[in-house]
Amino acid sequence: MIREVFMPALSSTMTEGKIVSWVKSAGDKVEKGETVVVVESDKADMDVESFYEGYLAIIIVQAGEVATVGAAIALVAETEAEIAEAQKQGAGATAASAPAPAASAPVAATASAGLQQNVSRQNGRSVVSPRARKLAKEFKVDLNSIKGSGPNGRIVAEDVEAAAGKAQPAPVQQQVTVPATPAPAAAAPAAAKPAPAPAPAVALSGNRVPMNALQNAVVRNMEASLSVPCFRVGYTITTDNLDKLYKQIKSKGVTMTAMLAKAVAVTLQKHPLLNACYVESGIQHRADINVAVAVAMEGGGLITPVLQNADRLDIYSLSRTWKDLVDRARAKQLKPDEYSTGTFTLSNLGMFGVDKFDAILPPNQGSILAIGSSRPQVVANEEGLMGVKRQMQVNITCDHRVIYGADAASFLKDLAKLIETNPQSLTL
Repeated sequence: MIREVFMPALSSTMTEGKIVSWVKSAGDKVEKGETVVVVESDKADMDVESFYEGYLAIIIVQAGEVATVGAAIALVAETEAEIAEAQKQGAGATAASAPAPAASAPVAATASAGLQQNVSRQNGRSVVSPRARKLAKEFKVDLNSIKGSGPNGRIVAEDVEAAAGKAQPAPVQQQVTVPATPAPAAAAPAAAKPAPAPAPAVALSGNRVPMNALQNAVVRNMEASLSVPCFRVGYTITTDNLDKLYKQIKSKGVTMTAMLAKAVAVTLQKHPLLNACYVESGIQHRADINVAVAVAMEGGGLITPVLQNADRLDIYSLSRTWKDLVDRARAKQLKPDEYSTGTFTLSNLGMFGVDKFDAILPPNQGSILAIGSSRPQVVANEEGLMGVKRQMQVNITCDHRVIYGADAASFLKDLAKLIETNPQSLTL
């Protein structure tokens, strides 16, 4: 029997995936549960394992190429005798033209494609892609002397080519000049309006850099948010007591991000509508409070690791969980449910010194809170006396189909009350 290996859907938002590397080569024996290929989804790199035993007969989508979810990327033969037949069947096939399996629904999990994902990575030894190993043999390059640039230090073909001096030359910068509008051939009649002045020439220079999978995912999400009717509400919060508490417990591994996430989660308990989202059939209320926090990624794009059940975790566990999520997010090792299950999002640019900003609402959420920096401000108290207090500006963006101005204002008022008067409760 010959089976098609399809591009798996590693997340609910994934529409296409890039082959990072093939762990197995054409003709190799494949055991059930053995890693066959590494796929880059829109948020992470995943080891994909086979559900079947057989032989990887032919690879249709090579490393570095992209295929849509459900497209065939390889063929697996059950026996050695079927390898030739599978190779003939797969010859000339491309991921774009290969049909998705007709008998099943759109691939929503790796199981429907005969594959399963495994996020575990390095085991103390160098990992080398099959193509890189072949090139190293061809170019007589010592793999032990190469530092891998692939996921988790994986040595990929480009590393070997660079070590052998065979790397592809950088693209030559070209300057493109848009020609000026030509002048009129004849003078216009006296009664006619004068012809417009020729447009100035515009010079376009530099390299065009294609977006990576994560950046493309951000683009799709942001475009989707344009159809949502949003409104924004700002609030000023005094942070003196919160800052004092942070200094007391910082040495125990507590982060300000965890403190803010905890404060938001506790406040959401009183305002479940801010934790809800719009669906076609009505308003979807969530049983859990999962606070997602935006994290910038090296190379472009951002990801939102999720602190699940943030209202139920103590501040110390929350801080440890957050550190682990950030480390694995930057190594592209998060599981789909660790970045796609947020019910409320925080975006904190205050750490960069930003005073205030507006955040764009993520898909399938009703609210996102933009947090500015905490700064000393001269303020007057109720008696009219002047003093200095540390304050931060927060702006909430809400889906107006679910949440109204009074709802957002009430949430921010209670959040400010918690941070200003009772931050100690966050440690309970």
